[in-house]
Amino acid sequence: MYNMILAFISSFALTYLAIPSIISIARKKNLVDEPGDRRSHTVSTPSLGGIAIFAGTIFSIILCTPFAENFGKLQYILCSFIIIFLIGAKDDIDPISPSKKFLGQIFASFILVVNADINLTSLYGIFGIYEIHYIVSYLLSMFTILVIINAFNLIDGINGLSASIGILITTIMGYWFFKVDHPEIAIVAFSLAGALIAFLKYNITPAQIFMGDTGSLLLGLVCSVLAIKFIELHNEIDSEWAFESAPAVAIGFLILPLFDTLRVFTMRALKGKSPFYPDRTHIHHLLLDSGLSHMQATAVLVVVNILFIVLVVQLQSIGTLNLLILIFVVAVILSGILFKISTSVQARKKEQ
Repeated sequence: MYNMILAFISSFALTYLAIPSIISIARKKNLVDEPGDRRSHTVSTPSLGGIAIFAGTIFSIILCTPFAENFGKLQYILCSFIIIFLIGAKDDIDPISPSKKFLGQIFASFILVVNADINLTSLYGIFGIYEIHYIVSYLLSMFTILVIINAFNLIDGINGLSASIGILITTIMGYWFFKVDHPEIAIVAFSLAGALIAFLKYNITPAQIFMGDTGSLLLGLVCSVLAIKFIELHNEIDSEWAFESAPAVAIGFLILPLFDTLRVFTMRALKGKSPFYPDRTHIHHLLLDSGLSHMQATAVLVVVNILFIVLVVQLQSIGTLNLLILIFVVAVILSGILFKISTSVQARKKEQ
């Protein structure tokens, strides 16, 4: 436990102290995110917060992990972090094409799947399927990692949201990994949690800095590692901390970014547009259009995510497929209600 506490504190301290210098340099070099039609901010804001988050996280992992105790696979996880950092930093400073960014993500996910053994080896009885072929396992695992990475990248649209959801997920899952005796993964989780809390101080309204792609891609990558390891460890652990319906529980933990991405992509496809077509249809945009401020919208979404976590934990015994269907139906109903409220508020504004 000592190493995890030290990882959290050191990551928080380094990130907290680094961000003011990054803000100053970003403003001097004009490395800022400008307001626009799809932007939720109204002033030029530095977008290099992810550099501090990465530095705090990596420093604490290396400082606090007892590598002498044979945590060899962790080196490959750190390699994937560096790949994602380089992609995100390049895009934040000098934007690159989506295809190049996606190729970099594929490379990072390949390292995780092949070298670090971050693999989904079973479907846990979903559609009657359990063990899967290793090639299918590799492809499914890489697809899952890519989805989660980009899901966090897509929800990073209002002040405090990505960091708050990230703190929620990393602290809960980090504690779980500690309880099931996997300190190396717990240290990764707590290192990122400390960095995110420090960053959040500068990201709440009025935001002094954004995490940018550097931060959101790293956050998504870490959460993909936590989610897949969480699911797979249920194949081998015998603990009071083991969950039934582990895949559905993991999805419940990550429900906000995953469902919002699925919802937005589906709506765009139904309109005949590319799933990657930019618009203002994310759940956080609907909350803003309903009259909430950035921090109010963030608070609502964090509370909703917590409620989903409670839901999947309490109903884990109903089976993976049944639980997946339930959380999907609940999410659809809630987003439908929000859409009607947002539409109604916008209609009243136009009438006025």
